[in-house]
Amino acid sequence: MDHRRRQATTLRVVATVAMLAWLSGHVHLSRLRLPAAHLATLGWLAAAVAMTLVGIALAALRWQRVLAVLGLPTGLASLFRHHLAGLFVGNFLPTTIGGDVMRATRLSADNGQAPASVASVVLERLTGWLVLPVLSLVALVVNPGLRRIAPRPAATAQLVALATLGLLVALLAVAASATVGRRVAGTEGWRRFTGAVHLGLARARRRPGLAFEILTAGFAYQLAVMLAAFLAARTLGLSVGWTAILAFFPIVAIIQVLPLTVGGLGTREAALVFFLAPLGVPRADAFALGLLVYLVNVAVSLLGAPAFALGARRAGAAA
Repeated sequence: MDHRRRQATTLRVVATVAMLAWLSGHVHLSRLRLPAAHLATLGWLAAAVAMTLVGIALAALRWQRVLAVLGLPTGLASLFRHHLAGLFVGNFLPTTIGGDVMRATRLSADNGQAPASVASVVLERLTGWLVLPVLSLVALVVNPGLRRIAPRPAATAQLVALATLGLLVALLAVAASATVGRRVAGTEGWRRFTGAVHLGLARARRRPGLAFEILTAGFAYQLAVMLAAFLAARTLGLSVGWTAILAFFPIVAIIQVLPLTVGGLGTREAALVFFLAPLGVPRADAFALGLLVYLVNVAVSLLGAPAFALGARRAGAAA
């Protein structure tokens, strides 16, 4: 298993380098837009960083609501620290799930409920499968001009959004089955994932009010992420409209979590070039936007280094 993981990591590193090299040959790096050195730019950048932090707080709130459904009330401050630590791990290790695994591990160390802790992280992530496609589809309806100006990106966004919603419906239908729930209980891998969803659905049916709170927090979190991207575009002086961000950036967020490259590097930038170029955004500027969004997230994730180190020290003391 460790050998396979090392192979997968190596392949992702190679894919990241290859993707960035390919993009570099197509976006004319000499035209790469950099933030201008004046106060307005610093203001936009500071706002993007602040909104990213607000998004992390809303993500912690969403996680707390999921835990309430599972009958595990947890303080928001500790969840915020776990989220920051997980973000640090996710950005500085070549994996997209390392941060989530660490969050589940830290939480289970706090409450002694490993299965429910794993289920909470799975269900929290799963809300994005609903929220992101819905935001994209609503934005395309609100601004039909996007389909006229950028027909291929709009059609692609619709296809990815509908496919994501279809996968979500299929997963929920399978996980909701009592027979499936009994078969996957206590197993590993994808069966443990399905079992976590089954457990969450069973609890959510008993507490629909809390399920509504989870979705509300989920929409608030993703809107904060979209607003941070919008502010990053303003930092670079790009005239990308708010509805364009809402239509295309959720699809970029879906694509970049595919386990293809490290931290979504290259995948995110290529997707932004595809979606924004028809709107009049030069390829080099779309590439720069992807890098800036990544760097803002990396900068914010550094705040999780103390929480990561402190949690590791506590785990060592407990051991």
